Amino acid sequence: MNVKIKGLLYSGKAKDILETDDPEVVAIRFRDDITAGDGEKKDTLEMKGYYNSLISAKIFEVLEDAGVATQYLELHEPGCILARRLEMIPLEVITRNIAAGSIVRRFPFREGQEFRPPLIQIDYKSDEHGDPMLNDDIILALGLATREELDEIRSITLRINDVLTEFFRSRSLVLPDFKLEFGRDSNGDIRLGDEISPDTCRLWDMATGEPLDKDIFRRGESGVVSAYRRVAEMILDPEDIERWKVKL
Repeated sequence: MNVKIKGLLYSGKAKDILETDDPEVVAIRFRDDITAGDGEKKDTLEMKGYYNSLISAKIFEVLEDAGVATQYLELHEPGCILARRLEMIPLEVITRNIAAGSIVRRFPFREGQEFRPPLIQIDYKSDEHGDPMLNDDIILALGLATREELDEIRSITLRINDVLTEFFRSRSLVLPDFKLEFGRDSNGDIRLGDEISPDTCRLWDMATGEPLDKDIFRRGESGVVSAYRRVAEMILDPEDIERWKVKL
């Protein structure tokens, strides 16, 4: 797309949203910042944003090819994607295929327990209120989404889970869980937004069970960027590397 990137609209924990000369298009710049524990643990890891942008772009293209409406338009350059401007819905939709992380700490599930069907958990995206878990009645009472939108979000989420579980399996990766965010476009239609990357997914090497995601950082271990680079190497096709001029 031939658009000019202009000023900053919003700065999040790991990404900047910038306006362009097209009012319907924004640029999303992936920074090298990484956080955990509601932002209490922070660091900056060189090339982390670069790899997350490539991984997100690839996954969004996989989902678009499968008929899922997303915010994504194109990878502008490694580190930055162009996307439709959305009115984001302040919900974090978490899909769990395998018990890991907070679900094990909060509930009597066994680490590694498979969920069939998958669990869908919805949290309120609010640092001020500690991102609490929500039910439908609270979501409706707060006016965050309508009943119809919630039904659509759940339907899209299950479709995304089917597509991504199979895609990652084909690349020798296991997808225990992942977080999604949705928004409304200028027509009021629901679209997947934000990012899908090792920052927002648990990804395990199918052969070894080794984590290749932000859990490495949460545990205070080294090798975060090398793990993210490995995910990029596993999911990008040679034509992706050529057209995006990727350095791996």
